[in-house]
Amino acid sequence: MNTRLLRHTFSLLHIDHVYLNHTWNYKQVLSPYYRLYYIDEGEGRIANAQQTINLEPGHLYLIPSFTLCDLYCGHYLSQYFIQFFEETPDGMSLFQNNRNLLTIKAGETDMANIKRLLEINPGRGINRSDNPKVYEKNAFYREYQELNNRQSDAVYFETQGILLQLLSRFVSTAQSAATDAVAIPSKILDTISYIQLHLKQPLTIALLASRVNQHPDYFSRQFLQSTGERPLQYIHIKRIERAQYLITTTNLSYAAIASETGFENLPYFSRLFKKITGIPPNKYRQQNQSIDTV
Repeated sequence: MNTRLLRHTFSLLHIDHVYLNHTWNYKQVLSPYYRLYYIDEGEGRIANAQQTINLEPGHLYLIPSFTLCDLYCGHYLSQYFIQFFEETPDGMSLFQNNRNLLTIKAGETDMANIKRLLEINPGRGINRSDNPKVYEKNAFYREYQELNNRQSDAVYFETQGILLQLLSRFVSTAQSAATDAVAIPSKILDTISYIQLHLKQPLTIALLASRVNQHPDYFSRQFLQSTGERPLQYIHIKRIERAQYLITTTNLSYAAIASETGFENLPYFSRLFKKITGIPPNKYRQQNQSIDTV
């Protein structure tokens, strides 16, 4: 009998039931946490470069962390939403190999779970604004983390259990999509895990290839075929994702974050951060830490 250790835990950020209108119209949203929606009335849309999904009543929708997307409501949308961070010892996400927008038809248990989660976690709505640039602030993250710290053990475990149940509804869908797209070789999966665990350490193609006993050229081609990214570009993306998380959730200096994510110097870190995210680290921190009240 196989024993599987439950390594994924989740830190609740927001949960609420809201009524949205045409002002819910935001482009290029990239968050370090998951978004889960249940629609009970109206219609809207979420989209990225590859997908456009209509938000319809009776369905659940999941946007994994670091999944770039647009959010849109033309007229009216009644929405339950849950936002939460994912934490694992090795930094590997449940949806590491599938950052797509996901949807499934909701069942009675799903609706009961969402209502129960809202009941045991009151006061978790976004009362300032529905604009991500307003509510994605380090100070606000700390505020809701303090609420998590004050949860009783019973509420903490029930919250974890409900989030796991809701996420389990998407795991098979995500795995099927990933399997249909590319069957990732075990050596590449091992390399992906190694990269995530050693972002702070020097990582080269030669090193990664030697770990799995492959020629660097063959390894690079196989990695590109399996992930859609060349090894060094993949490493850069994962390092910047980690940097975004640290900028969002800590007060570490940029130099400390650069060092923590494996960059030898701050100027190179800053250039690469802007290249991947479109904005420099200081502007990203300003957007996530300055407290606006819209």
